[in-house]
Amino acid sequence: MIKNCCRYAGPWLGGWIAAALLCLAITGPALGFGVEPWILVDGGAAELRVMRGRDTIEILPNISVGRGGVGYKARQGDEVTPTGSFRVAWVNRDSPYHLFFGFDYPTRLYAERARHRKVLSDAEYRRIVDALERGEIPPQDTSLGGRLGIHGLGTGNAKIHAAFNWTSGCIALTNEQVDRLAKWVRIGTLVVVTH
Repeated sequence: MIKNCCRYAGPWLGGWIAAALLCLAITGPALGFGVEPWILVDGGAAELRVMRGRDTIEILPNISVGRGGVGYKARQGDEVTPTGSFRVAWVNRDSPYHLFFGFDYPTRLYAERARHRKVLSDAEYRRIVDALERGEIPPQDTSLGGRLGIHGLGTGNAKIHAAFNWTSGCIALTNEQVDRLAKWVRIGTLVVVTH
């Protein structure tokens, strides 16, 4: 069981401890706890799954991701949808994209890697870490970018959405799909993004 769930953990979670924590979140219901729904975004399969423990509750196919694909997000403007483990940090019901579930990106792990690579200044790193430690939304205006999450199309073109990945790094669903997703998502919902 651990082997199967840990394939979602990957190196982007920061090692075996984080992988074990993710596996505990996934297998928790089998152990009698952890029944909150969570989201698995599979960029390679172009689908979003609503999960409860190891069980799939709903599948939303034909999603779009960033023009740069799904992977390690190195900097603002690279149009990559970041892999990793995130939490829904805010909800915008008045979004031009119909409905927007914003992530707690940049995470501490992304900030640490960017600081090590000298993409992020010490001051930007400190702003991110301080916000996360206070339980606040991390700053969205650093060298790592921000304003990433799951959203609908709004008045966007459904044919373009169906044809190719078009976002600047977000995960896009149709308006109908994001409305269906809304019943499962709240502030704090876990979102795991893989490729």
